[in-house]
Amino acid sequence: MRLATYNVEWFNALFGDDHMPIEDDGPSGRYGISRAQQLYGLGIAFTALDADAVMVIEAPDEGNGRSSVTALENFARHFGLRTRKALIGFASESQQEIALLYDPDALSVVHEPLGEPTGKHGREGAPRFDGVLRLGPDENGTEQKVVFSRPPLELLVESRAGNVFRLIGVHTKAKVPHGARDAEDAIRLAVENRRKQFAQCVWLRRRIEEHLCAGDPLIVMGDFNDGPEIDEYELLFPRSGVEVVLGWDGPRDLQLYDRNARKALSKHLAAAPSSARFLLPHGQYVSALLDYIMISPELRTRNPKWRIWHPFDDKGCFEIPELREALLLASDHFPVTLDIDL
Repeated sequence: MRLATYNVEWFNALFGDDHMPIEDDGPSGRYGISRAQQLYGLGIAFTALDADAVMVIEAPDEGNGRSSVTALENFARHFGLRTRKALIGFASESQQEIALLYDPDALSVVHEPLGEPTGKHGREGAPRFDGVLRLGPDENGTEQKVVFSRPPLELLVESRAGNVFRLIGVHTKAKVPHGARDAEDAIRLAVENRRKQFAQCVWLRRRIEEHLCAGDPLIVMGDFNDGPEIDEYELLFPRSGVEVVLGWDGPRDLQLYDRNARKALSKHLAAAPSSARFLLPHGQYVSALLDYIMISPELRTRNPKWRIWHPFDDKGCFEIPELREALLLASDHFPVTLDIDL
């Protein structure tokens, strides 16, 4: 079975109010790329992936007359994909949803959120992801209340072979200081955003430990907007959010594993793996590992194989010019896949 996570930059901008893909020369949400160009790239990328299920990060908007599920299923029909069914959980506060696009002949999938619902005052522990987590006072004595603008998508999945597992799709808080007025304000926003991202990872980790203690086979995938040494503000925290979610310093039976994260965190590589490529204002590109597929200990015995579909770092992608160009047009992130015996 092949599972994938793919952050599609501003997927919502590619659909009209009728939920149909717009293939024209109008601007997409990607700088300098038209809607037709991005759709062309996505069609080739999704076809090449040939996954049984894709966790789509930044999926089309849900609400205000728009349906993420309808848009994704129309996209799949347009390109003849076998991942032709879509499912979302709790809608986000943005125009970026977390959705699963999957092959119904390979998987049966149910949205099954855990945890208690909360009011605006929140709960401690690990409440439902569309609620509010009370995390205790910060260094200033102010009580921290944590929310997900994009609540993680919790799924119960059964494969055609009869294997049942839990799947959680994630898109944690970005740390980029958007809207900063000056350098000092940028530092303040960056630290504040990292604090929010870290808190979301703590909340997610609590849910993960519930599953691991119950013996549930578990896969956690998505865009964490984080990784080892992503920015200098990490020094203000005991570890990165990714390390928290992995349970990096905990008992082995309560740890998740991701091969790419393990390579990056080992810090012994001259070139760490990367899953995203961003253009900076001065014209240079920067690469980062932001997208992960983490698995529970039992699933490590099922012959897992990870692949980042990077147009320059992956030999198979680089040697097919059409695929290489498509990946660059489709998004500023690249797909990550896990092939596993399920």
